[in-house]
Amino acid sequence: MKTAPSSAGRAPKEGAALALAREVLEIEARAISDLIGKLDQRFTQAVELLLKCRGRVVVSGIGKSGHIARKIASTLASTGTPAFFVHPAEASHGDLGMVTSDDVFIALSHSGESEELLAIIPLLKRQGAKLVALTGNPGSTLAREADVPLYAGAEKEACPLNLAPTASTTAALALGDALAVAVMQEKGFTRDEFAASHPGGALGRRLLTRVRDVMRTGNDAPRAAHGATAMQGILEMSRTRMGMTSVLDDAGRVVGIFTDGDLRRALEKGVDLRSARIADVMTSSPRTISPDKLAAEAVEIMERFKINQMLVVGPDRKLLGALNMHDLFRAKVI
Repeated sequence: MKTAPSSAGRAPKEGAALALAREVLEIEARAISDLIGKLDQRFTQAVELLLKCRGRVVVSGIGKSGHIARKIASTLASTGTPAFFVHPAEASHGDLGMVTSDDVFIALSHSGESEELLAIIPLLKRQGAKLVALTGNPGSTLAREADVPLYAGAEKEACPLNLAPTASTTAALALGDALAVAVMQEKGFTRDEFAASHPGGALGRRLLTRVRDVMRTGNDAPRAAHGATAMQGILEMSRTRMGMTSVLDDAGRVVGIFTDGDLRRALEKGVDLRSARIADVMTSSPRTISPDKLAAEAVEIMERFKINQMLVVGPDRKLLGALNMHDLFRAKVI
């Protein structure tokens, strides 16, 4: 008996995969675009429910909708709205005890007829929790039972068979993001609050690391007196290996900076560095930064003005420290 040849390992026809990928992206982009025209007062009502929520937002769904529900719960939690995911099947076996009358329950189901979700709806109603439904079927049981039903579907899935949830899950995810961002904006959620909930990884470092955390201080911060010679400035640059030294007046205030660039320009002009005063070859009024600023702001200033070092000063312009790009690299701010 002959069997059909396996497609395993078969290379796609030239250009076919690329064409299909473009079609998939077009279909999913269209699904999100179509939601814009379907938004109405019910979206505002959903936002108001979330803003008035005295408990937590519980997000639920099964299958692919469950994966999207987890992401929506995570986005809400990270933007200032306490939220968590609960599996509808587990909810029927005890986890529904997590939900209280002060909570808002967001249920995701493209068909709006998922048995696992519908089984717990009467219990949610009995407890007094508010119900927001994200569904692709406005006439479904879930939509009818919801306090606020929101359309989150797609006219066509990106799957060539029009079966696998693709465009519809993308639309639901986008609508969930819209809800989270709208609530975040209304709450006045700040950058500092966002940083507090993202302490780990690169994002946390960018949002939490201050200049004072990475700057060099004390003897590690290069400094030369205003009356010093250029050669003394070079020796100070060599000692700290920062490629520059600050130049201070008698009160310890920053009046300039002497960098590798200043040194090269002096050499090109034939300046006698042994006798020249550092004040004659330094850069006056250098870029400075407060120790309380984010280290990421120091990066932005350095990149904008194409400099590699910065002096850290207080309100009186007294030197507090210094930092360069290498310090920011080591702190993994960049």
